[in-house]
Amino acid sequence: MIKSTKIICTISDRRCEPDFIRALFDNGMNIVRMNSAHLGREGMEKIVRNVRSVSDRIAIMVDTKGPEIRTTATVDDSAIHFTAGQKTSFCGAPSQLTSAERINLNYADIANDVRPGDHFLIDDGELDFVVTEVGSDGIILAEACNDGTLGARKTVNIPGCEINLPSVTERDKTSLATATALGVDFVAHSFVRSKEDVEAVQTVLDSLGSDMKIISKIENQQGVDNFDSILEASYGIMVARGDLGIEVAAEKIPVIQTMMIEKCIAAHRPVIVATQMLHSMINNPRPTRAEVSDIANAIYQRADAIMLSGETANGKYPVEAVATMARVAVEVENSLHQNADIIPPLVDEHVTSFLARQAVLSVRQIGVKAILTDARHGRTARFISSFRGINPTYAICYRRKTMRWLALSYGIKAYYYPEYSQSDRYPKKALEEFITSGLLTPESRIAYLGAINGTGATFLEINSVHAILENS
Repeated sequence: MIKSTKIICTISDRRCEPDFIRALFDNGMNIVRMNSAHLGREGMEKIVRNVRSVSDRIAIMVDTKGPEIRTTATVDDSAIHFTAGQKTSFCGAPSQLTSAERINLNYADIANDVRPGDHFLIDDGELDFVVTEVGSDGIILAEACNDGTLGARKTVNIPGCEINLPSVTERDKTSLATATALGVDFVAHSFVRSKEDVEAVQTVLDSLGSDMKIISKIENQQGVDNFDSILEASYGIMVARGDLGIEVAAEKIPVIQTMMIEKCIAAHRPVIVATQMLHSMINNPRPTRAEVSDIANAIYQRADAIMLSGETANGKYPVEAVATMARVAVEVENSLHQNADIIPPLVDEHVTSFLARQAVLSVRQIGVKAILTDARHGRTARFISSFRGINPTYAICYRRKTMRWLALSYGIKAYYYPEYSQSDRYPKKALEEFITSGLLTPESRIAYLGAINGTGATFLEINSVHAILENS
């Protein structure tokens, strides 16, 4: 699939057969996401094993639960119906079952953080309760604001309330240890509120000897308020619009999304737009026009990646959803390219930024067919990606991990060449194989970003493939 925008698919251990994963991959999937809230070690092992059997190019991301509040289980996991005006109470009692009279939460100190007038929004806002009184005994009295049904273990949002849960839970630590052992590439940390939350995850990864890259999920007002420092501490960002849309007024979400994408691009960090992009395709074979427009908007804004959740985890039309997303990406990207979309300006003084932007400009100005760079950690490739060129960037990677890290970056086609090292100066074998496979011809003019020594690009050469091969 010739597209620059990457696609992330959430996969369940109940449906992760190699043939299924291959179908998603063939239709445009670049990254598999696992949700640790619904997976144990055995489930994660199954998914990773099956993904790796399909292709070592597919990156794998694991979500943590983070400082998440949920209701406890109900009796026999049965649903409880509430009507508007009905009185009930909340309590921080993780080991107690929830009933119509007492909704228990997994956060023991909840009474210390809420006050009268706060709202408990349960199950993505399906149920709304307003706090009427907070007792000294830890019992919170509340009233239902609407009719609705409460199931077991549902998420709870409290807009405008600062929750003092630890950033990394014990379950998160267990999930991170499992993901490290399995060689997972990314961790998407939920409910990031500050850079300290990111640093807490990094401390755990360091203790495990893990090189997983941290994607910070922004899904509450604190995350929005502290976005700049969170971005600086993170490898990348996920605009997690589900919980964010509950915590923040819905009309603000498009503005916040645009702001985050622009800042990520300027900082050379990948950004993901997530949640309900093709929600109707969980049950229907065709998307709504509004959903297609939502995908197109994220691509027009130049997000690195767009994500599917329930559509591929448990939907009826998972492959069709990926194919739909890929077709929209190709169509919108072609439109951008034909309209000579403006290349983002240079906003820093990095030599790598300057050379990367010049390489991208050369595609339009002197007919360069592709950009090449070598990649130990992928930094130069990410800088090139941030200028959103119209032709692909081929990243020649020393490690499979680097190849998979770059699966998240816009417009990067990464290839693994373990025998190549920077001392070779030019990726001769890769160029020869690109000619054989038809990606390039000997006459193709390419821009090559390389480094003589040190980190980051130090030179840019523009020449024909033939001339570079002769000179090497």
